[in-house]
Amino acid sequence: MTYVRSSAGSVIGRSRSPVPWMLAAALLFVASLAMRFPGVAMYDSVTQYQQAVSGNYDDWHPPIMAHAWALLNHIHGGTAPFFIVQMLLWWSGLGLISVALGQQRRHGAAALVLLVGIAPLWLGWTTVVLKDAQMACCLAAATGLAAYWRFDRRNMPGWAVAAIAILLIYATLVRGNAVFATVPFAMALVGWPRRDRLWVQVTTGIVLMLAVIAVSPFINHRLLLAAPSGVERVLPLYDMVGITHYARLPSIAAIPPALWAESEQKGCYTPYYWNPYGEDRQCGSIGTAAVFAEGAEPHLMRDWAGQVLRHPVAYARHRLSHLNSNLRFWVRGTEPDAIPPIDSEPNKDGLGAPPTAGARMLISAATLMLATPLGWPIVWLAVAAGLTWASTGRTEPQARLGRALAISALCMSGSFAVVSIASDLRYHLWSMVAAALALILLIDARALYRRRALISGAVVLGVIAIGTAARLGAASPVYIPVMPPATASS
Repeated sequence: MTYVRSSAGSVIGRSRSPVPWMLAAALLFVASLAMRFPGVAMYDSVTQYQQAVSGNYDDWHPPIMAHAWALLNHIHGGTAPFFIVQMLLWWSGLGLISVALGQQRRHGAAALVLLVGIAPLWLGWTTVVLKDAQMACCLAAATGLAAYWRFDRRNMPGWAVAAIAILLIYATLVRGNAVFATVPFAMALVGWPRRDRLWVQVTTGIVLMLAVIAVSPFINHRLLLAAPSGVERVLPLYDMVGITHYARLPSIAAIPPALWAESEQKGCYTPYYWNPYGEDRQCGSIGTAAVFAEGAEPHLMRDWAGQVLRHPVAYARHRLSHLNSNLRFWVRGTEPDAIPPIDSEPNKDGLGAPPTAGARMLISAATLMLATPLGWPIVWLAVAAGLTWASTGRTEPQARLGRALAISALCMSGSFAVVSIASDLRYHLWSMVAAALALILLIDARALYRRRALISGAVVLGVIAIGTAARLGAASPVYIPVMPPATASS
């Protein structure tokens, strides 16, 4: 097996001037502020801002963001401070990567990194004050710090190590399933455990992720003083209704068969998301009876595990159907919840502002990008998997960072096979960005085994071909709205 040689990490002929790339990143930072200031607030954002103002927190959305917002409110209210912080993290991270590459005279790769930053679909989402954007911006900043100090093999100062640790911790806590991205990223970044056997690394990663998942409720409830909301019951509920739907069971636990039959007739179950079971005017009676009413279904986890074990085929159909929707593979190009919002959610808190002409142009460009494979999470998952496989064994600093990004993207998007409850494209923001950065770094470093790279490229092209056929009309719509009772009966 042959692979392409790399000179990444060599300091021979290194250009010391970081000014052009720093200036380019600074100008793009200013342009981003001008286009979307003071940032866009979605429904989730409004809810968390209200918690920040009132001081009453719950864990439906990660409370660390609401606490951070409360601190920023001492400087200035509204979305503006958080928006500025997000853009600082985003452009400082990407700017530091481009500076590190530019200092190695790798100017083409440096320019491509900044091009990732201005990709309209991704920039559109990072300008929304939202947990997904904050996770991506924190990880971009951590990546930039690592690149700046590692590409020429310099020892990283203590303050940079501490900054990366803080960014990774915040990113982990600001999104419920971010652990699947941050733990593999941190492990790959530091090269731990230092064993070549894949099973050791995988086992260690799983143990660490489970440990973080186990300790997160303690942090949210005891340290961040968030009241329990029952959010952890949504996934078992969604899995149970999916299993019951595909196995054609008479009902799920605690639900009268007549009520279940009515919900099936209305089309409450959808591979797209769990939401109808949380909406009172749609199918909320199922969710309330099963998990949300006081004292409802005390043995939920036991019943969930039992259903999975008794009906593994139905469970697999449910999870694969949802994963297809979530990754936007065999779907129409018109599936919702993909384009960044152009305007803020209506609110009484003064969040957001009317969109500028620049914002309208950005969202129009994002719509065009979504129509191409560059906006399909399934393509970037295939890219991340191929890069992870094709770069095995490479230890040069640039190759190691690129591989860490690919592994992070692969684990994050792959985790939606078992833990996801909705199909919003923003959930894959970091995965798509990380895979794109990994592609740039690994190709530039010539750190890919040629045969594996060719095979991986062929797989990616196959995924694109299938996804294109689906979007040209071969696939049926996944998202079908559930009409509220009043509308359905009229």
